Amino acid sequence: MAGDILEKGAILQRDKETYAIAPQIPGGIVTPDLLRRIADVAEKYNAAAMKMTSAQRIAIVGIKEADLDNIWKDLDMKPAAAIGLCVRSIKICPGTTFCKRGQQDAVGLGLKLDEKYHGLVLPSKLKIAVAGCMNSCSEPAVKDIGILGTPKGYTMMVGGSAGIKPRLADIIADELTEEEVLDMVERIITYYKSHATKHRLGRFIDEIGLEKFKKDIGL
Repeated sequence: MAGDILEKGAILQRDKETYAIAPQIPGGIVTPDLLRRIADVAEKYNAAAMKMTSAQRIAIVGIKEADLDNIWKDLDMKPAAAIGLCVRSIKICPGTTFCKRGQQDAVGLGLKLDEKYHGLVLPSKLKIAVAGCMNSCSEPAVKDIGILGTPKGYTMMVGGSAGIKPRLADIIADELTEEEVLDMVERIITYYKSHATKHRLGRFIDEIGLEKFKKDIGL
């Protein structure tokens, strides 16, 4: 039963009776119609609340286990990878698509990464963020893979974490094009998946050494 619940993207709540789910919303970008659908489903099944999450999702909180299948059917959306050992939803800022301060296309790049890697099973959870300028609104310096837009291209950072033992990411490359970023992310994830054990990327890098990590991914 527990595995079945996890497959439905449901997280048991504090009351030990109800659940929360978070539909996948790439980059947190929604249309009015999608917002209405989510709100209508939450109302139909008497959800206790709707919560905007730090990962740019909308969680529907306080729903009954018996309603989960019908809720997902009515939503017609996939569950977000909010739990488990996998790539979580990619966090992105508005970038040059919306923000006057944007210097790089965080939205375009972030959506490509989300489409390719969201939910990919790995040795541990892995978080990715893309920021379109150095204000770092999507917090790339505390993500496993952080991508920061600058006037000269993208800066790549690895190993960040905001968990129990916070770790700032290490910068491993800068002035990258979008194509170079996509290639580097692929190399990082492939190497991590093949060589890591149960640890987050930052701890894995600390164990083997940053220089070895960079060499092994071709830097």
